[in-house]
Amino acid sequence: MATVAAQSNLTGDRSATWGEFTARAAAIAPVIREHADEGAQLRRLPDASWREFVRTGLYRAMQPARWGGGEAHPRELYHAVREVARADGSAGWVLGVLGVHPWQAALFPREFQEEFWGADPAAINSSSYAATGKAEKSPGGYRLSGRWSFSTGCDHCQWVVLGAVPGTVSINGRDLPELRSFMLPRKDYRIDDNWFVAGMAGTGSKDIVVDGAFVPEHRTQSHWDYTFNRPLPGWELNPGAIYRLPFAVVFNYTLTAAVLGAAQGFLDQWIDISRTRRAGYGGAVKDDPLSQHLAAEARYTIDAGIALLDADCAELMDAARRGDPLPLADRARIRHHACRSAQSAMMAVDRLFAASSGRAIFIGHPLQRRYFDLKGMLGHAYLNPDPPALSFGAFAFGNEVRDMML
Repeated sequence: MATVAAQSNLTGDRSATWGEFTARAAAIAPVIREHADEGAQLRRLPDASWREFVRTGLYRAMQPARWGGGEAHPRELYHAVREVARADGSAGWVLGVLGVHPWQAALFPREFQEEFWGADPAAINSSSYAATGKAEKSPGGYRLSGRWSFSTGCDHCQWVVLGAVPGTVSINGRDLPELRSFMLPRKDYRIDDNWFVAGMAGTGSKDIVVDGAFVPEHRTQSHWDYTFNRPLPGWELNPGAIYRLPFAVVFNYTLTAAVLGAAQGFLDQWIDISRTRRAGYGGAVKDDPLSQHLAAEARYTIDAGIALLDADCAELMDAARRGDPLPLADRARIRHHACRSAQSAMMAVDRLFAASSGRAIFIGHPLQRRYFDLKGMLGHAYLNPDPPALSFGAFAFGNEVRDMML
């Protein structure tokens, strides 16, 4: 019966009304904007902003309905992230990164989900997927030790998911590193408060330190299983179509959504400042044809990224509903869309910043924090357009591709 239920639910979403989470995000944007400076000073998301995330359930948009989540179409989360990032880039980044974690947690076995959400359905984890720590096989699970960086929003989380490579697996006759995700409760790690940065200060993306913690088998999954769409234990418990989506693409677009929203927020403020700014030659900036052209081009670039996001989400969900996961070549194409859209938005912002007069380099200028938040975002490895472009290009030529990040 579980299989029948799973197949029947693949025909549609069980989700909130279209636009519901986006509307919630737009409603709290004034609070997020009001506390943006505080976040930069605290070097983490302010408590007032976090309370709004909890109250509105925004970070639970893709959490399974059985645990009280929205089980919503990914577009719902992405547009909510975009609205929050438009108010404050750091806050939008936190929402995006944390918002994708309940979706991943839903892929884990029932035993983990009951540990994680049984006592508190609003529980949430931070992450650090780069395999900078050490994992060793141990009876019944693994032992983890080391340091993991850039764990966004960790101060507000009760768990963390960490990436590590405990060994190799055979893929098409070749032994390749096996990246795995490991879930740890707060008692098994400590947070090193080392987040002193020029951009994205409000994300609180501090280091996670682990000293020999044991992680049982049911709290870990292989990313190769994600890549090849192998059956995951969470599917029986959560048969909705959204839990058939490819991990790499779902995660990638949460980051792109934050960039697009932050870029729109930069453009909003740039236009607002330019309305009253006098040009060096004595005229008004708002009447300068070049400034008008820059504003139009920036808006086009951002809107084009949003349009691609929506189209790609529709394609992904259509495939998931059919129970027919997209080929890796198409995933590479969509990942390249996500990365290229983010890069293009940053290029548009760079042009706006260059046209903001020498005053824009002063600390405290309204565009400073927004600009350096965006620069920080584009430093994320998952927003580098080259790897997915190379994979997609290789597929186009009929070459073999072994890329776990698809």
